[in-house]
Parts: sequence; structure tokens; C-alpha cells
Amino acid sequence: MTDPKAPQAIWPDIPQPLMPYSPAVKAADWIFVSGQLASDFKTGIAPEAIPANGNLVDEQALQSRFVMETLKRTLAAGGADLAKDVARIWQWLPWETPSMEAFASGDCYPEGLRITPYLDVRNEFIRDPRPASTAVSIRALPVRDARIEIDVIAIVDGSEPQGFAAPEGVPAPLAGYSPALRRGDWIFLAGEVPTDWQGDYGEYRSMGEAGALAREARTNPHVWYGSDIEVQTDYTLSKLEKIAEAAGGSLKNAVKADVYIGDPSDYAGLDRAWKRWFKDNPPARCVIPYMGLGTRGSRVEIALTLLADDAALRIERVETSDAPEPFSHEPQAVKVGNFLFLSQQMACDSRGVLAEGMLRHENFPWYGLPGKNQMRYMLGNVAAICEAGGTRVENIVRRACFHDEGTHFADSIEEWASWFPGVKPASTTMKIGGPLVVPGANALLDLIAFVPD
Repeated sequence: MTDPKAPQAIWPDIPQPLMPYSPAVKAADWIFVSGQLASDFKTGIAPEAIPANGNLVDEQALQSRFVMETLKRTLAAGGADLAKDVARIWQWLPWETPSMEAFASGDCYPEGLRITPYLDVRNEFIRDPRPASTAVSIRALPVRDARIEIDVIAIVDGSEPQGFAAPEGVPAPLAGYSPALRRGDWIFLAGEVPTDWQGDYGEYRSMGEAGALAREARTNPHVWYGSDIEVQTDYTLSKLEKIAEAAGGSLKNAVKADVYIGDPSDYAGLDRAWKRWFKDNPPARCVIPYMGLGTRGSRVEIALTLLADDAALRIERVETSDAPEPFSHEPQAVKVGNFLFLSQQMACDSRGVLAEGMLRHENFPWYGLPGKNQMRYMLGNVAAICEAGGTRVENIVRRACFHDEGTHFADSIEEWASWFPGVKPASTTMKIGGPLVVPGANALLDLIAFVPD
């Protein structure tokens, strides 16, 4: 008998993708929608998303409307309503800044990028309480001239969304999303940065370039000790702790963390702070570098998925000796109910060093397929982790893939597709434009799998 909760591909009446992924996958009561762009997948950007006169119609707004219409039709085909059923939303915006040099200096602000045209369109399609949100800039998307890519998770379990305002002492978001959204046993916390700024533009200017940062998130510039990334991580997690408590949760029940940083060199300091907050039972975690953050001075953004403190579900951390131990402070995966949340996957060993055979030999530069080899290595480890978590690699439902330069995308995605003869996972792919935390790794995977009862 077919399991009614098992992953089902959703193929709505929208432009069909060129790559081997499903527009959306429904599993249990969740719907995972692939990253949507304003493309017809024939010519590039769809003609109706190209302004006839850029002085009269904003290009970002026009593409955003196309994407929102696509999301609306996709979710409707799965029995969901874009207006109220989305619990988590990601917005990826390609931009030329910050430069690699800026990231290395701790500057993660994408100078000149504005998202108000997108937000105005979003507010037409998604009503309050709006989903927990992450919006970051990246280097490039897989369709030329695409200005935005959006992917979402929707929940259709019959529960009503409960949005929670920022508690006292935590600044309310300026972009109109919910700091916390509860659906049944689950609480989704939006991406938070280490700011306490709530002033007007003039006040911000008078405070100087770092004026958006909370005082508690700054080190003393007049002494030679302190760690910017650690104090910013500490402050951001303290904000998330307050928001979680206001929504009926706590960080001890964190299931998955999405963490965005600038330069990979900030990873070590982030991890030191992480160990203080999640000493014994850390959540699954993916840390993505070269992310442009929307508040000047911020070096880190953190979003969390939690279980409510009164949830009937339970958290189980998954470990197996058949895959490398994580090189930093996270489990291989966390299992809750019908879902397995995997920590970041790169083609490395437990030391955070690239595995053997993952690059072309320097004396044979024409030989080998590093994208294929690294993807095969990662998926071998993923298969072992899935088995330890009570599922199979074929049950992966959501994939986000972050490529360094995108050079090896074609052979990487070919290898990926070969592991999924049935339902192909929902997928979002982007270029971050620089070396990953593991030198030599050309891709990082962020995955969620369905676990049968």
C-alpha cells in the first residue's frame, strides 16, 4: 500500500524547469517549493517580466510579481494557499557587492541593493502573519538577468498560522515579516542580525557606519582583544532566545539552524560562540559564506527552526560511523517526526579537509570531473546518514545547493539526478562566488529528507 505521506512531485501549469528537479514536493503535511525565478525556461527571463520602459516599471517588482504568481499556482496545485500557508520563505538576490575584499574585512553590506519593490509585491500576495523570512544577497543565479529567486516551505496540517511580534527589548523587523511563526508543533524564527537599530535615517547617519549594531554586539576598537564574530553571534542568539520564548519555544528545542556569514575565516569564531549556546545538543546546521546581509555592520545572520516546548513530537539526533563526523559543532542530522534535517554536506573528512580524489591532478588538468566526484562523495555520506535516520536518500525532499563559482554545476547536477529515479527533490541553486569553508570544495548541500512512520 502506498504511504499517503510519502513524497509526491507537484507539477503545476507553470514554465517547466530545464534541470532535473520537481517544481514542488509534498511530503506529510509539508510542501517544499523549488527556487522560482522569473523565467520561461525557453528564452531566459519571461517576456512579461521584462519592462518595456524601465523608467515606468521597476524590474525587480515585475520579476517579483511573476515569481509570486508562479508560487501561487504551484502551492494551489498542492492544496495550499500562498496567502496564509507559507511558514518559511527564502529570498536570494544577486548583487555585485560586497566584494571578496569587503567580506574579508568584515563588511557584508550589499551597497546599493534595495528590496522595497519586491516587498510591495510580496505584501499583495502574502498576508499577515507573514512567514519567517531570510533575504540575503548572493553572487549569481542560474538564469541571466534574474533579480530574485524565492523558495518556500508551506504547511497544510489544518492548523492556523500564529505570528508573534518581537518581544520587549527586541527591535521589530522593518520588512514586515513575522519574527516567529508557529504552525502546530513547529516554530519558525526569521533570520536575525545583531542590530538594535530602530531610529530614522537621520539618526542612523549620525551614529556612523556601524550605528546599526547593538552596543552589546561590538568589541572595543581601542584595545587589541575581542572577537567581532563571537560577540555578534552571542547577541544574535540572545535575541532569538527572547523571540523563541515569546512564541512558546526555547533554543534547547532547536532543530535546524540556517547561518549566513561573510568571510569563511569567521567560521571558527562563530563555532566557539555556538558551543557556548548549544553545549550538549546542538541543532543541525548549515553555515553559508559570502552572504550579503541587509544591515550595515552585521557579520552574521541566524534563522532557526524549533519545536514548541509543548510539542508532542520529540527530537532525535542521528549519528553513524559510515559517514564522516562533522568537523564543527553540529550533529550529522536531527530527526523529528516525518523529517530528517541534515547538517551541511561538503566533500570533506571529519577534519574539514577535502577528501582524496576530489580535484583534478595538477599534472593532468584535462582529466576528471570534480563536480561529479564531489557530489557522489557527498551523496554516499548522505545515504548513510539517511539510513541511520530511518529513511533513504531517495526520500530527500528539499535541496539547496551553494556553488563556489558554478564551474562544475553541469556534471554535479547530472550526478545528483542519477540518485533520484523517482521523485526528484525540490531544488534551489546559486553561486556564492568564492571558496567555501573547506578549501577545494565546489558545492555545499543543505538537505531535508522525509522519514516514513
